Amino acid sequence: MINIAIDGPSAAGKSTIAKALAKKYQYVHLDSGAMYRCVAYKAKLEGIAIDDEQKIISMIENTVIELKPDGSIYLDGKQVNLEIRTNEMSMGASNVSKLPLVREELVRRQQEMAKSKGVIMDGRDIGTVVLKDAEVKIFLTASAKARAERRYKENLEKGVESDLEVLTKEIEARDYQDSHREHSPLKKADDAIEVDSSNLSIEEVVSKIEEIISKKI
Repeated sequence: MINIAIDGPSAAGKSTIAKALAKKYQYVHLDSGAMYRCVAYKAKLEGIAIDDEQKIISMIENTVIELKPDGSIYLDGKQVNLEIRTNEMSMGASNVSKLPLVREELVRRQQEMAKSKGVIMDGRDIGTVVLKDAEVKIFLTASAKARAERRYKENLEKGVESDLEVLTKEIEARDYQDSHREHSPLKKADDAIEVDSSNLSIEEVVSKIEEIISKKI
């Protein structure tokens, strides 16, 4: 068994692709971004400012985040899949991930989860920081326009109203914030293989990555 790291910007389809690959190879999918979203969500619930590092660290010490094999995400025993997937929590996760002590603690937890191998982890800094020794590293990207259109379509399917132009600007803002943060910015690992999903279906992206994985297994 090996570990697979999938990095890339917001809404590039990392979790969708990681889930499909995890199912095929019977690996465990760990969505690192969901952990930061959980922290941002709990901070909001408790009225803690998103940049108050000491209070957030104290909060995390009493926080249990569980990523289940079926994709369910539990925060302190309660499923929060829908609550953490809002645009507000997307930006909240980006903000909270800039805090060094928060990153340190969540990275420690992620590395512990991946020790036994057979893990597919996706996020912003998996190949560069969390799983530097991952046998396969993918940098999954797509144009901001393509990502906004996907997010817009997802929202329509969920019955959530959204504006395509606003979504595009939010994604561009998130890209800038993630790539310019001081600690563990979003960037392609030197040994990662870039896959541009702008004009590819989910099946085509999965197939491309399967070819890369097959050379390592």
